[in-house]
Amino acid sequence: MWIALADKQDITRAGMQHVLGSYGDVNMRQTDDKYELIEMLSQHPDALCIIDYTLFDINDIEEMQILHDRFPDAAWIMFSVDLTIDFVRRIMAMGQNCSVLLKESPMHEIRECIDYAIRRRRYVCQRMTEMLLVPADTHAADADEVKLTRTETEILKDIALGMTTKEIADKRFSSFHTVNTHRKNIFRKLGVNNVHEATKYALRAGLIDSAEYYI
Repeated sequence: MWIALADKQDITRAGMQHVLGSYGDVNMRQTDDKYELIEMLSQHPDALCIIDYTLFDINDIEEMQILHDRFPDAAWIMFSVDLTIDFVRRIMAMGQNCSVLLKESPMHEIRECIDYAIRRRRYVCQRMTEMLLVPADTHAADADEVKLTRTETEILKDIALGMTTKEIADKRFSSFHTVNTHRKNIFRKLGVNNVHEATKYALRAGLIDSAEYYI
């Protein structure tokens, strides 16, 4: 069995290597970006992919959907610190081969999730299951209390004005990875999943006006 570990954190990589070492015939490959991930899946289309969506260079849920559709025989575990409720619902809607695991999950849940994913069965950790059961209007009320940092606010404005992640990185003299991480944190805090929804928020919040948006 081939496993792709798409995670930027060294401590997570080391921990997952330790966990997977207890499994039998396992070949694990660390992938540093989506192009390496695609290359591996092209060679091993039925691999298990463990992805930290928050830190890995997948821009949004639409890109995740494209990957899933391109490699339907693969199994997917979204393994992150935090994920929006809407994102998780859309991941679950992709199929039984998609699982969700928060990094705060205890070891028995991590092992259970991997076991389920290997058998192409969906697994959702206890904490996320509890969050999914909370009424939708409760999440909506929480969304009204969004607190963005100054950097996140500036990047949100640039996103709303149509700038790409690379353009924003060049403008801020930052790395693509740094800006992409900010972008995902912004989307998570706002509870949105794409640029269009983020732009609507920026307009409502007065970060840009309609004249700037339509230029």
